[in-house]
Amino acid sequence: MSPGRLITALGLAAVVAPLGSTMMAVALDDLGRALGRDPADLTQWLVTSYLLVGIVGQSPGGRIGDLYGHGRALRLGQGLLAAGSLLGTAVASLPALIAARVLMAAGGALVVPCAFAVLRSEVPPALRGRAFGGFGAAMSAAAAVGPLLGGALVGVFGWRAVFLAALPLVAASAFLARFPARRAEAGPAPRFDWAGTLLLTAGLVALVVGLKAQAARWPLLAGGAALLLTFGMWERRAPAPVVDLRLFRQSAFSAGAAIVALQNLAMYALLFQLPLYFQRLHGATSAAMGRTLLVMMGAMVVLSALGGRLADRLGARVTTLAGTSLSLGGLAGLGVGLAAMRAPIEAAPWLVLLGAGFGLANAPSQAAAMGAVPRAQGGAAGGAISTLRYLGGVAGIAVLGRLDADAPAAAQTAAHVTSLWVFGGALVLAWGAALALPGRPAPAAAAAQGQPPG
Repeated sequence: MSPGRLITALGLAAVVAPLGSTMMAVALDDLGRALGRDPADLTQWLVTSYLLVGIVGQSPGGRIGDLYGHGRALRLGQGLLAAGSLLGTAVASLPALIAARVLMAAGGALVVPCAFAVLRSEVPPALRGRAFGGFGAAMSAAAAVGPLLGGALVGVFGWRAVFLAALPLVAASAFLARFPARRAEAGPAPRFDWAGTLLLTAGLVALVVGLKAQAARWPLLAGGAALLLTFGMWERRAPAPVVDLRLFRQSAFSAGAAIVALQNLAMYALLFQLPLYFQRLHGATSAAMGRTLLVMMGAMVVLSALGGRLADRLGARVTTLAGTSLSLGGLAGLGVGLAAMRAPIEAAPWLVLLGAGFGLANAPSQAAAMGAVPRAQGGAAGGAISTLRYLGGVAGIAVLGRLDADAPAAAQTAAHVTSLWVFGGALVLAWGAALALPGRPAPAAAAAQGQPPG
């Protein structure tokens, strides 16, 4: 199978996860009217449940692929996505819709890390940067167009369309490629680490809920930290850990995973913060805000593909440093000029820089991280990266909890600017982490990398 066909099939399978997240936001009003429920209540049940299952399922999902075959885990994930899609389309009750969302989130948690693992094992190293670039571009595009596509589908077909939309994508992915069913290691599979999975799940749920909560925030955060510390101690002794902490001894893996988390912290926070600023304080319309944010996401999609190609030629370190520098420049421009801005379009030039930088750094950091781990641990590595990506986004949104809508306009503006400098600090850390990524391979090594992996 050609790398292009494989990447397309994996991308079609994986984009269901970000689409399922962002499309639901535009269907809540219609869904609330159909069920006679408050849309805010539906947000807690349908959005939060999807988020939590998506976060806690990434590492176990990747490990299942390592133990039983990444192709098998991918097909299981596609089956769960299809089952959740059909259930959500057929049944109009809140419990059934929650179950549908949980099934879809669990399916995505299997598909995404195992897709990373298949890219790592089946694509020749010399093409790996562009493979991750194309994959990242597809994921970014799905997140960007989700609200627009969801709004169009809901307007024509009603709220059920946001569930049904997953089916053609899953079917097209299954048609294009038969994913490799073999396990990465011969011999019987070790037992799955259920104790570690339960500790990881409890710790991550407590941490995520604590970051989002207003009441009991610090007890939840402390409890989550204690559970994750216990999880780390358990994983050091487990015969088949759900997250092998030795992965983080590889500097390229640790650096790449940290960059993914820190970039997501800044990016997702900005996607929520800028509408708050321009709509609350300056009366911007949702349409104007959406068009402006699409500028950032569009630049990110285009540069994700280019970043992968550049990394194959110049190395992950140079490409990621260039991308992170662009993002820092865009964020600095926003931080200096935000207080004087009155319309979203005034932020567009800086958002182009931000999106271009995010896109340029995305593929090289992920490709370098996945290339640093053994093939047999590709699923666990992909799961760890995906988990950190989610947590970075949640942490960024949590920073926005300090924005008080009832404060005077001047105080709100100052708080928004301060938040931007916090996000800038995250990008400075990402820039520093990029120094640990591998440089340009020597010509002889590059030629050797062109051989398909064994």
